[in-house]
Parts: sequence; C-alpha cells; structure tokens
Amino acid sequence: MSNPVYGNTTKTTKSSKPKNQRSMLEWLLVGGLVLFLIWAPFQIALFNGQMLNFEKPLYWAVLISTLLMFLWIANYYKEIKLETQRDWLLVAVLLLPLTYVLSLISAASEYLAMNMILIQCIYAVIFSISVVILQNKQINHIINLAILGISYIIVGFGLMNWLGASHLAANLVGWFTGAVQNGIYVDAVMVDSNGPRLTSVFQYANTYAAFLMALLFASIFSLVKSKKWIGQLTHSFMLVPIIISLLLTLSRTGLVLLPVVFVVLLLFLKPAKQILWIIYCLIAGGATIAVLNPITTAGLKLHEEYSTSVALDGWMRLLVASILTAVLAWVIQKYLAPRLTNGVQHWANRKYSNLWIPVGSSVIAGVVGGLLLVTGLKSILPQSIQIRLENINFSQHSVLERFTFYKDAIKLLGDYPIIGAGGGAWASLYETYQNNPYTSRQAHNFIMQYLVEVGIIGFIIFMSFMIFIIYKYVKGYIRSSEENRESHFLYFIITFSILTHSILDFNMSYVFMGILVFLGLGGMAAVMDNKPVKKLRFTGGGSRYMYLGVVGGLSIIVMFTSVRYLQSSYAALEAQQVAQNSQSFEEIKSALDKDLSIRKTHPDSLQLMAEIYQQVYIQTQDEQFYNEGMAWLERGIAAEPYNKNMLKQQIALYQAKGENEKAFAIQNEKAKNFNWDITWYETLISQAHNFGYQALGNQDNEKKEKYFKAGLDAYEHVKQGIEHLKTLPEGQLQGRAFEITPSIALSAGKIEFMQNQPAEAAATLKQGLKEDMSDPTNQEVARWYLASLQKAGQTDEEIMNQLIAVQPEAKQQVDQLANVTF
Repeated sequence: MSNPVYGNTTKTTKSSKPKNQRSMLEWLLVGGLVLFLIWAPFQIALFNGQMLNFEKPLYWAVLISTLLMFLWIANYYKEIKLETQRDWLLVAVLLLPLTYVLSLISAASEYLAMNMILIQCIYAVIFSISVVILQNKQINHIINLAILGISYIIVGFGLMNWLGASHLAANLVGWFTGAVQNGIYVDAVMVDSNGPRLTSVFQYANTYAAFLMALLFASIFSLVKSKKWIGQLTHSFMLVPIIISLLLTLSRTGLVLLPVVFVVLLLFLKPAKQILWIIYCLIAGGATIAVLNPITTAGLKLHEEYSTSVALDGWMRLLVASILTAVLAWVIQKYLAPRLTNGVQHWANRKYSNLWIPVGSSVIAGVVGGLLLVTGLKSILPQSIQIRLENINFSQHSVLERFTFYKDAIKLLGDYPIIGAGGGAWASLYETYQNNPYTSRQAHNFIMQYLVEVGIIGFIIFMSFMIFIIYKYVKGYIRSSEENRESHFLYFIITFSILTHSILDFNMSYVFMGILVFLGLGGMAAVMDNKPVKKLRFTGGGSRYMYLGVVGGLSIIVMFTSVRYLQSSYAALEAQQVAQNSQSFEEIKSALDKDLSIRKTHPDSLQLMAEIYQQVYIQTQDEQFYNEGMAWLERGIAAEPYNKNMLKQQIALYQAKGENEKAFAIQNEKAKNFNWDITWYETLISQAHNFGYQALGNQDNEKKEKYFKAGLDAYEHVKQGIEHLKTLPEGQLQGRAFEITPSIALSAGKIEFMQNQPAEAAATLKQGLKEDMSDPTNQEVARWYLASLQKAGQTDEEIMNQLIAVQPEAKQQVDQLANVTF
C-alpha cells in the first residue's frame, strides 16, 4: 500500500505478497469498482424507492459490494493495522450500519429497516475500499478519471433524451438496466406542473441538479489542474452541456445553492485559480446563454413530436458552443494561466488573500441574481426558467412545505429520540405526524431523515465520523503543498456539493449519490492529517486478524442476505405477473410461496396472499381460507404496523366474515395513524352510523352510543382539521383534499338527527349539499337536511323545490323522516 500524498505520519509496512499477485488482485479490485460505478447510475441511480419495483438493483448492489470487499480483504489483509486515526476509521465506519441494526428494536417497518441496513453496508464497503486504494497515486488518478468519465456519460445520456435521441440512448443501456420500458429510459425527461424537466438517469430533477452542481465544479477543478491538452479540452468541452443540463432541470434549489457552494470552494484556492474558476464559469455561462433558448425550445418540440431538423439544429448549437468554450479555455490554460499565476504571486502571499475574491464574487453574484429577479434581464432566458426564477422566495410553496416536513420530523423524533424508528421511518410514519395532508415519502432533508431513522445516538455517530474526516482533511490540506492539495480535492468537491444540496432534498435516497459521498469521504480520509492513536494502538497480527475476521464474517452474512433477498424479489415479481395473468388460486399461491418461504413478511407478496385467500373464502365460505388469510395478515402487521394497505386488507377480511365489530375497532383505533386521510375518516363515519343504526334497531343503547360517539368524534376531527388548514401560510399548498364530503355530511348528519339534535344535523347536512340534484347521494343528503330543518321548525324552500323537481314524492319522504322519533 503506497504512502499517502500528505498527512501520513507513519510508514506503511510493505506487503510480503508477490508483486505480480498483488497487482493482479489490486487491478481486479479497481476494475470491479469502476464497473460498479458504471452500472449503478443506470439503475435509476439505485433509488431506494421503498417499493418492490426498486428492490432488485439495490440487492444486486449489496451483493457486488460484498464481492468487492472480499477482493479488498484478499489484497490488503497483511497491510491492515489498527495504529493510526485512519486505521481506526475502518472500524468506525462499521458503526454506521450497526446503528441501523440497533434501530430495528423500534423499527416502524421491518422491511424498510432491513433495506437501509444493507444500504449502509454498501457505504461501509465503499468507504473501506476507497480509504485504502486511494492512497495509491496511480489508482487515485484512475478513480478520478472514472468518476468524471462516468459523470460525462450521464450528462450526454440526459441530453440525448432531451434532443430526440431517447430510443438510441435506451438501446445503449437497455441490455443492463430494467429502467428501459417501451424503448425509452423511463422519465429521463419527466413532466410535472412546470412542464418537461431533464432528469437523465435519476428520474428526479432536483437530485440530477445536485449531481450536476458537483460535476460542474469538479470539471472546472480538473480543467485548471490538468497539465495535458487532451484533459483541458475534454473538461472544458463538457462545461456547456453541464450548465445547460442544470438549467433544464428547472431546479430552484440547485440555482440557489450553486453560488453558495461555489464561494465556499473558492476559499480553498489560491487567488490565481480563483480567477480562473470565475473566468471559466463566465465563458461557459455566456456560451450557454447564447444557445439555451433554441436548445430548450428544441427539447420541448421534440418531446411533443420528433423532427430530424429540430434535433440536428439543437445538437449543432450545443456542439459549436462546447467546442468554442473548449478552445478558448485551452488557450487561456496554455498562455494566460501561467502569466496569471506569476502576476498575482505577490498578492497571493498576503494574509487572507484567498478571501478577497470569494467575498467580491458573492457581492457580484448577489447583484446579478437581483437583476435577474427584478429586471427585464431575465428575458434572455427561456420562459420556463424565467418562471422558476420568479418563484424563488421564502414564501414559495415548496419552501414552506419543506419547513413543514422538518417540523413534522422533529415531532416524530420526539417519540423515538434515542435510537430512532428504523430505516424508512419517515415513509412509514409521516402520515401520523404530518401537519397537513401532503404526500411525501421523503423528508426532503438528509439530516432530518437520518435523525428519525437512527435517533440521536446514530446521528451523533454519523456526524462525528463525517466531521472528523472533513476536519482532518482540511487541516492537512492547509498544511500541504499546492501540488499535493490537488491530488484528492475532487473528493471534497463531490462530497461537499452533494451533502450541501441534501440539506434541502432527498439526494441520499439515491444510493449512487451516497456511494459518491462515501467514496469522497474515503478519498479525503486517504490523505487526511493522520496521527497515531496511542491508547488504542495494537501491535502484532492479532488485532489485524480479529478485525478482518469480524469484517469477513459480516460480509459473508450480508452477502448471503443479499442473495436471499434477490431470490425473494425475483419471486415476488414473478408472483405479481402470475396474478395478473392467471385466475388459478394454486398457481398464484405457488408463486407467492416461493417468495414468502424466503422472506416471510415481504409486504407486497404477503398482502397479495391474504387477498387471494379472502377471495376464495368469499367463494367457498370455508373458514380454513379465512384463518390462513388472517394469519398472513397478522404476521405482516406485526412487522409493518403502519402499513395502511395491510390494515385495509385485514378490515376487508373481517367484514367478509361478518365480524364488523372487529373491523370497526381497527378502523377506529388506527385512524390516529392517518390523520389526514379523508377516505379513512369517510369510511369510519359511515360505518359508525350504519353499526349504530343497527344497534338502535336492536335496542342496544350501549353499542349505539359507542358507535355514534366514535362517528361524531371522527367528524369533529375532520372539522378541526379543516379549520387548521385555514391557518396555513399563504402560498403553502395543503396537499390532498381534506373536506366534508357528501358521504361524511350524510353519515354525521344522520347520527345527529338520530340523537335528537336536528339543528346540528341540518348544519352538518348542508355542508354536503351539491348543486347536482340528479345525483342519488345528493338527493338523500337533501331529504335528511330538509327533515332536520322541519324538525327544528325551519325550512329551505329553494332546496325543497329543487328536490321535488327531480323527485316528486320528496315532500312526503321528508315529512315521514321528520316525524320519526328515536
């Protein structure tokens, strides 16, 4: 293992392994890592989508990472020691998955929690491998080139989808990814309320913007650093495609954080390089503005209908702008950069000289940003981007919604403060804690999501681990020579950029982004300011073999787990396919048994199994099928107590057998977990009326009062929720509909009517009236409304006339209702 570039205070013992054998294993490891980095982004960037469709690539990634770990152990087992701070980081990184294992104790979802444990194992592997191999100068250079090369491919892939070559792009990658459907990579250009937005491999524009922000600065750094003309031309050529792609994401978060990250990175550079960074940004930015409008327009047209001339025009403009930028940058690097470095050398030696340009650029950026926002200068931009710029403010709905997510996450943390609620905690529990009926299975903040998953203990461990590495790296960076500083600065750029953007979005839910971050942390640790750990220093081979034994043992466990989960995932998908194409109970059950014999609480398969048992029970009335279906559901709900679909399935199964009290008990008890699900409350209030009315007919006053009280309590909850929504800040969207529906008004009004509260019943029923009197439900609401008014000594002639117009006998029906006593 080579000595690190800087920060090393101890000599590394040379391996006794033959040089050719060591090289073969080492290159096999490096090659495997590079291939992994090529494969991963095209699996929707390994998105942890918390659904069956996203499982397989994640488990393949776990399996591949464990195989890489075995190669790492085989190559470096004689060189691993526990003597320095860097060595002990290899132990510390194991605590990250272990904190997720600990959070299993209180996990809200066993399924999602286990997935997060495996994902953390991937990160631990990537970090451990990179912290060792990136100490080697040659390997470090290869990984640098690999990261940039793969990133440039991702940018090119995205632009191919934007400029009409989506089928060609899909054909290039379709043989090794399941993200290609119907001849295109799904949502490489996604469409939302803002129109088409470029997402490339991520299927989410904001995360692609975070990736592009990191890549932009990595490319400029590599351009300035490069000594060869081929490198200078390549990196500068990609600047325009990167900036255009960033703008086509329409990501406001990316645009807001871009100058922040830029200024921070400038602080690490000497004045000459700060000036070069700014010059290249201005050149590439100017070239981008010159072609942005036609390229944007071309993409929008091609999204509607393909045209060879439109596509060719877009590609030619992009190519010309990129070539001109590359040539100009090469000229500057060859002729101006050396003179600039010499010209500002005296200035650069002054104290705090590296602060002046970042501060000045911040002021200039602020002025330019202000001009773009409040003047006609923004007219040079495409309409879609103008609109996004105009909406950048702290009262904009996406900002307000994010703050709401964070407040709700704090409420969640309050109930699971120490070890958290396990991996996937936010997705499982957010409906229980949400302030209003939004839909978001991601907290849009990596810190808050991490906190609720592993609690304060896990969060402190992670932050300590990360901050220690960054602090030691920066400390070594400051003390190092200019040449040595550049060797691993790319990793800092990538890690800092992604993590900064992740404060406002869920980038780390894309495992590929997490891999880049931990690869970056490993790269920084490889050359950090390193010192011996005297109190924990172990000499001899015992500590090495103990560490390798633990790591090897854990890797074997993780490997076998990933293989089993892969088998489960394939079986679950096969079962879904069989269920779509077959009506045979035995065929579907046989397919599901393959999955559930491996993973007994796999949610999708378990729910489907319970569903087919329910269908057969309804057909045969054989209680064996009922009992089997209920047993599956009880097993699943024990592992997934907040799984709404399973709870609904259990309620439906109870109802199929006529056990309405048990069904209602679940509907009523679990309502608190879904405070803003209006359909849940609609069903609850309706059932409360129906069962209360039955109890009334059976003269069971105790049950009648129990059901009626539950129904009115639920109705009061809905009313309070509606009043609360009126307090939301102006500009914040409430999310899903939450209102008094005709069904709620009818059921709650009937309950109040039957409890001899006609005035209250009339007020409730009036809220459910709609204009369309031909609708049967609306007619029933109107009858009960008019009967309630009549009983309270009032009338509504307008509604009565409208009802009689479609139902002539309505007057008699209303009179009959009004005369009924309860």
